[in-house]
Amino acid sequence: MSRGAMLFLMTGTAVVLLAGGCSTVTEVGTALGTATGTITPEQAASINRGAQAMERSFKDITPEQEHYIGRSVAATVMGSYKPYDEEAANRYLNVLGQILAQASDRPETFGGYHFQLLDSDEINAFAAPGGLIMVTRGMVRCCKSEDALSAVLAHEIGHVQGNHGLRAIRSSRLTDAFTILAVESAKNLAGQNVAELTKAFEGSIGDVTSTLMNSGYSRGLEREADHAAVVILERVGYDPQALIGMLEEMKRRLKPGGLDFAKTHPDPADRVADLRKLISARAAAPAAAERLERFKKAVGAL
Repeated sequence: MSRGAMLFLMTGTAVVLLAGGCSTVTEVGTALGTATGTITPEQAASINRGAQAMERSFKDITPEQEHYIGRSVAATVMGSYKPYDEEAANRYLNVLGQILAQASDRPETFGGYHFQLLDSDEINAFAAPGGLIMVTRGMVRCCKSEDALSAVLAHEIGHVQGNHGLRAIRSSRLTDAFTILAVESAKNLAGQNVAELTKAFEGSIGDVTSTLMNSGYSRGLEREADHAAVVILERVGYDPQALIGMLEEMKRRLKPGGLDFAKTHPDPADRVADLRKLISARAAAPAAAERLERFKKAVGAL
C-alpha cells in the first residue's frame, strides 16, 4: 500500500482498539447485570458508580468507535480498490475536501476528514464512518470542473454528517456489543467476552462495508446527502447546479447492470429531478478561470 494510503488509514488494529477502548464509555445501570445474573451485586455496585443510561442504537457509538469502524471499512474498500498514488492529485482532493467539510454541519470528527483517490475506472465514491472518503478516478472523470468535483465530495460529506454508514449496522449487533461492554465495564474483559465483542464489531464493519459496496443507501438517505451537499456548496460559494451537471454526466457514462455506482445508487435522473425542485431555477454560474486551471492541473490527467 502506498505511503499516502497508509497515512489515510493511519495505524493500529481497529477491532482491538474497539474492544479495549470503549469499556469506560458505555456503562449502564446495575439492573441489567443483576437481573440476568450475569454479574454479582459487588460487580454491579462497581459498575453503578460510573454508569450512564443510554439507548442501544447507532447513536451510542462514540466518536472514537466510529473512527475505528470507519478505518476498518476504508481498509476493506482499499482491499478491492487500489489507492491512486499521485501526491499532487490527492493533495488537491484533500484541500478541497477539507474546505467543504468545514462548511458542513459536522466540521469535526474524532480522526478528522481524509480523502483518497482510488485507481479504478469505475464510477464510484465511498464515505466510511468518521470522515474517510474515497473517490475513484472514474468518478473524477465525470466532473468537468472544480465545482462538480466539490459536489461529489460534498455529497459524501453529507453521508458522514448524517451518520449514514452507522445506520447500516444491524441493531442486534449493537445490542450484543453494548451489553457485553455494560457488563464488563467494571472489570477486565475475559477472553470469551473479547471474542464476542470483537465478533459483534466485526459484524458491524461488515454491515457498513456491504452497504457501501453492494447494496447502497436507501433513496431517502441519498436524498438527504444530496440536500446536505447543496447547503455545503452554497456556503463555500460553489455552484450547486454543478451537482446536477455531474449527475447528468454520470448518467451518460454509466452502463446498465454495472458493478459500480449504478448498482448501489438510485438512478441519477431521479436525483436530478429532486434537486431541480430544491435548487432555484437559474442558469448555471460559469466556473471561475482560476478554478478550472487548478482543477485541470491537479486531476485533468486522471
